[in-house]
Amino acid sequence: MEDLQKKKNLIFYPLGTVGRDMVYNLFTNYILTFILFTRNLTNAQLGAITAIMVGARVFDALNDPIMGNIIERTRTRWGKFKPWLLIGIISTSFVVYAAFNTKLQGWAFVWFFGFIYFMYSITYTMNDISYWGMVAALSSDANSRNQFTSRATLFAGIGGTTASILIPLLTTGKGAIGGNTATAYGIVALAICILSPAFSCFVQLGVKENRNYMAEPAMKISVKQIIRTIIDNDQLLWIALIFLIQQVGNGIVLGGIGSTYIYFEFGYKGGLYSLFTTVGMSATAFLMIGYPAISRKIKRKKLMTYMMAISGTGYAIMLVSGLIMAPTMVKFYVITIGYMLSNFGQYCYYLVMMISIINTVEYNEYKHGVRSEAIITSLRPFLTKLGSAIIVAFTSATYLLFGVTRFTNQISDLENQAARNVLSETDKLASITTVLKGVDGSQTIGLLLAFTLIPCILMFISYILYKRKYKLDEDEYERICNEISKAKGQIR
Repeated sequence: MEDLQKKKNLIFYPLGTVGRDMVYNLFTNYILTFILFTRNLTNAQLGAITAIMVGARVFDALNDPIMGNIIERTRTRWGKFKPWLLIGIISTSFVVYAAFNTKLQGWAFVWFFGFIYFMYSITYTMNDISYWGMVAALSSDANSRNQFTSRATLFAGIGGTTASILIPLLTTGKGAIGGNTATAYGIVALAICILSPAFSCFVQLGVKENRNYMAEPAMKISVKQIIRTIIDNDQLLWIALIFLIQQVGNGIVLGGIGSTYIYFEFGYKGGLYSLFTTVGMSATAFLMIGYPAISRKIKRKKLMTYMMAISGTGYAIMLVSGLIMAPTMVKFYVITIGYMLSNFGQYCYYLVMMISIINTVEYNEYKHGVRSEAIITSLRPFLTKLGSAIIVAFTSATYLLFGVTRFTNQISDLENQAARNVLSETDKLASITTVLKGVDGSQTIGLLLAFTLIPCILMFISYILYKRKYKLDEDEYERICNEISKAKGQIR
């Protein structure tokens, strides 16, 4: 019976994240692009929007351990995870739909955006922490945990990649639904916000986690205890820093700079950016499927060495070709192949980091006698959101430094004229082409350096720190699990 339920869990748990990651991808990776190409912004307004995004994500990050505490104390007939999964995904869908379906401009939009962004920070946190916190309750076996994590990230990748392919294809250039970017984003948001709760039903109805905690009264955990749990776990602290550095580097391309570079260098064509992300992410499918098998044959630290070499090669290809080649389709394909290599290594790092954070649950139990699953696993989304705040600040600073808004404001005006039927789609696209001819070579080179050199440096720093400071390798983790089992009188 247990084997049957495990098989069901391995199917339904990963399926539940497809819609979740479509929403996450839409809001995290495209909200700033949506704003740039549908709103005419002064530097002050862009600065305010950046401050809102950074502030909300920092707030969101600080809120994660608190949400982890609330989940840890939840006791219902459906367990502690599923109620928050459901509440979180439904409320997030309403918030995200509203974000992409407003006609407000200027400071009125900025105030509206501030409210929406903070609401998203609260609602998505409910769902995200409860979803990933469930992994530790599905299995404590290292191989099984690798399976759940890799499959969940596989389907998360399917959801995120599908969104990355379709969103630019359906919202930018000739393929824009309704003939303009503003209308297109509204329709795409509606579709994704319907799919997200639908996919969540797979977890609600098909997954059953270990609920031994239900027999015990919920612990009262203070903020001080949350902080103490994190601070007293030295391995959690190190992997948190390493993960944060890696996430910042990994997110710069998709955070907006990548799409802006493609549009400025190769033309305002959503299909090109879709192709860039599709090919760039395609190689990660191998890791999504094969990581459990790879992890049984190659230890994590050795695997990371290989991945550092692959990613470094990819970044070098992007940088060199971007600097020396003329802006032709040959150059586009070379840069895209470079991104595929860099993303392959970065994604493998992400999988290693995911496992490394979750494995500190047993380390915490070994050192302090308590697992604190929800609190510890809440650190991953905490770090992801803190990293995304840094990415937003870096992206906006790059845009201001290289004068990007001078061109995006003109494109936004043309898009809004098309939305009001003042300008035909053909005339709009012709005018945008004229606008982009004014982009200076130094501006595109600046964007290129931002999404190649900086991510490579940050990845190398995370690699060095992981090799030197993270001690819970495969052998040490197995030893700790055996010690815990002996203390409980169990046999592993």
